[in-house]
Amino acid sequence: MNLCAPSVAVSGSQNLSLGVLDTSSPSGSHGSNSSCKAVLVILCASFSQHRRFDYRPKTDPYCQARYTFCPTGSAIPVMKEEDVIEVYRLQAPVWEFKYGDLLGHLKIMHDAVGFKSSLTGKNYTMEWYELFQLGNCTFPHLRPGMDAPFWCNQGAACFYEGIDDAHWKANGTLVLVTTISGAMFNDMAQWVKYDNETGIYYETWTVRASPDKKSTVWFDSYECSKFILRTYQKLADLGAVFKKIQTNYTSIILFSGEPIYLGNETSIFGPQGNKTLAAAIRDFYSPFKPHQSVREFFVDIFKIIDHVFLNHQFYLFYNLEYWFLPMKSPYLKIIYEEVPLPVGSKASFGV
Repeated sequence: MNLCAPSVAVSGSQNLSLGVLDTSSPSGSHGSNSSCKAVLVILCASFSQHRRFDYRPKTDPYCQARYTFCPTGSAIPVMKEEDVIEVYRLQAPVWEFKYGDLLGHLKIMHDAVGFKSSLTGKNYTMEWYELFQLGNCTFPHLRPGMDAPFWCNQGAACFYEGIDDAHWKANGTLVLVTTISGAMFNDMAQWVKYDNETGIYYETWTVRASPDKKSTVWFDSYECSKFILRTYQKLADLGAVFKKIQTNYTSIILFSGEPIYLGNETSIFGPQGNKTLAAAIRDFYSPFKPHQSVREFFVDIFKIIDHVFLNHQFYLFYNLEYWFLPMKSPYLKIIYEEVPLPVGSKASFGV
C-alpha cells in the first residue's frame, strides 16, 4: 500500500506525462457509473466496486501536500516494438525515505513497478499514490463555514526515468518478474492513461465482514498496490508470462457488519439534508484532525476509541457517498498477505 502518488496527462501522440495533473475539468460531482441507492441497498450484490469517473476534477488550492507529488515525473516514452523490456517488482516500507525500515517491521509497504529497456539501457519507475499524502486521503478537513467535510483524496499515477536501487533494495524488494516487448509496453501505456483518468480517488480502507479469508468484502481499497496489481494483470492479458515467485501486499482492514447507506454530500449536508446525521458525521471525523498539543492528541485518541471500539461506529466515505459501518471485533487489522502474480488470456511473449 502506498502513502504518496502522481498522475497522468496526454502529451503528444502517445507520451503520457505523469506527474502533471490535467486540471482543465471543473470540480464537482462527476461520474458515469450509478451507485446503489438507499432503497436498494439490501439488493446490491456488492458495495465494493470502485467507481470509474468521466474525467479528473480540478484540485482545490486548499489541498496542500507536505511532499510534492511526483516531483520528477516525465512522459511515458514510446518504445520500439522490437525492444525487450524487463519488468521489476518494487516494494519498500512506506515513508522509507524518512523513517527507514520502521514501518517495514509492521509490513506497511509501498508498491511500484520498474522497467528496463534492452535497446536504450534506460530504466523507469511507475507508481500510484496520494496527491496530498495519506492522512488527507483517509480523513477529511472540517473547515469553518462549511457544513460538509472537505476531502483532499485524489490519487494518481507517476512515471519517471530511473530506478532508485538503494531505496528499493535496502529494506524492500527489487526483483525481475517478467519480460515484455516494446509493443506490449506501448499498449500498457495507453491503458495507464485510461486508468489514471477514470480511477481518481484514493481509498485507504478495505472493509470485510470478518477475518476469514472467504468472508464478504464490503468495500475494497484503492491504493498503490491495487494499481500495481491492475498493471500486472494488464501485462498478463497482453501476453506477459510472470515468474513463479511469492508476492505479498499490505492491506488495512476494518471489520464490520453489513454497511448502511446514508447518502451523498447534498442529501446529508445540503439545505434539505439530515442535520442530525450531518452532525454525527462531523463529530466522528473531528478527532482525526491534525493535533496542536500532546493533550489534544490524547483527548482525541479517547474519542476515537469511544466511537469505534466502544460504540462500534465508523463513517466511511466511498465513491462520493457516506456509509455507516457497524464495527465488530477485531475492528482493525493490518495484514501482509500473498496475492499471486496473474495469468493472462493471450499467447505468451516469454520470460
